[in-house]
Amino acid sequence: MAEQPGDRIESAAEKAFKRRFGGKDKGRDKREDYALDLFREAAAYLDDHERVNRVLRELGKLYNPVKNAPIVDLETRQRIMTLLGAGAREEAARVLDERRRLYAPLDQADDSRLRSQEQWDTQ
Repeated sequence: MAEQPGDRIESAAEKAFKRRFGGKDKGRDKREDYALDLFREAAAYLDDHERVNRVLRELGKLYNPVKNAPIVDLETRQRIMTLLGAGAREEAARVLDERRRLYAPLDQADDSRLRSQEQWDTQ
């Protein structure tokens, strides 16, 4: 599946870089959640198995304090990659979404700001 110029989704790493070092959004909102950006990137590129694997590996390095475990553990990563390899894209997307919901409840799905952090905003 060839990417069209208008179809490109900004990677989580690019968004984090822009948040920190430049672009028009620099310094506006430093409380955005990198993990949610990674989940969005993985969901957008389920046909690119190597990219999804890299994103899941990165999510495995990040910690979910609620679960006291990585955001995406090795078993879940292997399951998603096995499903993608078998052509079960919808099932892989469902497993990925379940993992995202464990990390961030549905009311945060479209917003990478964590609600619990907003209570500390004094602006």
